[in-house]
Amino acid sequence: MPLNSPTDSTKKTHSKGMLYVVATPIGNMDDITLRALTVLDQVDLIAAEDTRHTGKLLKYHNIKSHLISYHEHNEKERTPLLIERIASGLSIALVSNAGTPTVSDPGYILLQSAVEKGIKVIPIPGASAGIAALSISGLPTDSFVFIGFCAKKKAKRLKQLQELADEKRTLIFYENPGRILAFMEELADAMGDRDAVLCREMTKLHEEFLRGRLSELKDRLSHRPAVKGECTLLVKGCEENKEVSRDVIRAELIEALDKKGDKISEASRIIAKKYGLSKNEVYEEALKLKRKLHSP
Repeated sequence: MPLNSPTDSTKKTHSKGMLYVVATPIGNMDDITLRALTVLDQVDLIAAEDTRHTGKLLKYHNIKSHLISYHEHNEKERTPLLIERIASGLSIALVSNAGTPTVSDPGYILLQSAVEKGIKVIPIPGASAGIAALSISGLPTDSFVFIGFCAKKKAKRLKQLQELADEKRTLIFYENPGRILAFMEELADAMGDRDAVLCREMTKLHEEFLRGRLSELKDRLSHRPAVKGECTLLVKGCEENKEVSRDVIRAELIEALDKKGDKISEASRIIAKKYGLSKNEVYEEALKLKRKLHSP
């Protein structure tokens, strides 16, 4: 019978191969469903992002299933092998190092191939860093946008953030600890100094939640020797009811430009922060005004 059958039977009887997409803990090893443990114990093979990492989880729960590595560096070459094994009647569980596979983690190529081949794919839901962070954020949860990791190349990433600047829903980002300070500055420049929540080391011993404006969070973290642990950053969406008249912005920019000691970039930064606007957008407006003011 299939492993998703509502029964307590542990007998392995597969009439046809299946692919199980299994969510695993994001930190605390007890944050895993009973159904996930049953599936991991009964499948013929577990395709893991890191076999050593998943091996610790299996050992903790006394599971002895066979493991095979499946990560971003070998997924293209390993996918045909796994599909072939499923087609032969074996059942395979796909897991990532933490949370739900294919969500900012490897697995999409295998999943897509399985669907194309008509293989039955079964989700085994569980932990997700983005949803866990959203649930305690205090930001609007009725509608949100999951972004995950932004583009690695700076130009592409900044363009992506600019395109998200007018998004009214709560934004959910993943970021590495070594880049989180620079990323928050990029966000503030693109979207304005908005309310945000930084969730670090969730479900682990040093779990931490920081709330405040992006500039405030950046300032608090910058005083630490280092930022450790994977980070989930939630940013409040664009608020229509706080839109500022363009005439007000122009008037303040003209006043700043009239002061010889004020630099355009600094004036733009101050005004953008004051009204929670994109620094880049205010700076572009300042350049237009400067050209107009100095034109013959």
